Amino acid sequence: MEVFLTTSRLVLRRFTPQDADNLLELDSDPEVMKFINGGRPTRRSVIEATILPGYQLYDAGHGHWAAQEATTGTFIGWFALQPTSQPKEAELGYRLRRPHWGKGYATEGARALVHKGLETFTRITAQTMTVNKASRHVMEKAGLEFVRHFHHPWPDIIEGSEQGDVEYAITRPGVSDQPRTRP
Repeated sequence: MEVFLTTSRLVLRRFTPQDADNLLELDSDPEVMKFINGGRPTRRSVIEATILPGYQLYDAGHGHWAAQEATTGTFIGWFALQPTSQPKEAELGYRLRRPHWGKGYATEGARALVHKGLETFTRITAQTMTVNKASRHVMEKAGLEFVRHFHHPWPDIIEGSEQGDVEYAITRPGVSDQPRTRP
């Protein structure tokens, strides 16, 4: 097991081919997928052929990491830090299994990843649907601040998508946070 980062309760490690079942279980929960695609499960073939191979790509300081409880080794979800189209900027992402919601794991993992990410990147962003209050709360608790409201062209109609999306961000101290033009 190749560990990227640890916190008091979490281990963020590289994904392995053995994580296909973990991802299938995670992406099969309609509540987990509610703000991703309206609650539809991801097919095993997509996980094995596309998602898991993508999650196994890593570079200096960015990628997707499987998250597990430090004491039990139980898979609870994943965290990600991926470069954006802007120089020295990365986007934070996370997805947790429902039994682990409301226990502070998302905030703990996001804070740790933001802290680590600011060693490499000068700015870290995160986006979610406006109606996804739980995810917005995690972003705020991880130190990101509201930047803007916008409308993302979702391929699927998702309940609440008419209210648009939000972006949050944090900039490394000492770096000018100039507004950026997004495509």
